[in-house]
Amino acid sequence: MIFRQLYDHESSTYTYLLAERVGGEALLIDPVKSNVDQYIQLVNEMDMKLVMAVDTHIHADHVTGLGDLRKSTGCISAMGETSKAECVSLHFKEGEKLKVDNLYLDILYTPGHTDDSYSFVLADRVFTGDTLLIRGTGRTDFQNGDPADQYDSLFHKLLTLPDQTLVYPAHDYHGMTVSTIREEKQHNPRLQVPDKQAYVELMNSLQLDNPRMMDIAVPANRNCGLKSVA
Repeated sequence: MIFRQLYDHESSTYTYLLAERVGGEALLIDPVKSNVDQYIQLVNEMDMKLVMAVDTHIHADHVTGLGDLRKSTGCISAMGETSKAECVSLHFKEGEKLKVDNLYLDILYTPGHTDDSYSFVLADRVFTGDTLLIRGTGRTDFQNGDPADQYDSLFHKLLTLPDQTLVYPAHDYHGMTVSTIREEKQHNPRLQVPDKQAYVELMNSLQLDNPRMMDIAVPANRNCGLKSVA
């Protein structure tokens, strides 16, 4: 399998490039608009064809590259069925799979950070978007976020994956690149709660500033990043 973890310094976003083989089909997860040329160059250098670009949810801290990638490469742009982004060419749902060549990613609906948050599972790793971060969890105070929903997404879905499963989030602000389900169970401070109510109270007690680009990014991302961000 071909796997690349790419990083956007401005928004601390991880973008993931996946393919079964050099020369085959490729998939991008959570692309950033300002890095689209870099993604296309990398795909071309590896003699691959970008067939799909997907967002885990509507992001509030950067503008997505979905629209630009679709225009430049003809790839499918995809988001979950609960997303308010009607500009994508494919809406997926839990229980379905994302496919590139013979590489299949299982789709999990993992709301809580937003109501359109999804995670993608391979045999040995999971791409968790902003639902599960490394030593943290995504905030739940905007875009129809809900801490009770996030608790269920965490404790009844993601944390039931095998302990050795690698965790690749959509963001990290402290230089961490990867974790495991076991590590997060043991060391993630937000997961050390006795029950759902305690988690809800913990998340509701957070006093967080809005993302700097929220007023620009959310409307733009509902149109796949193709609206002016000036």
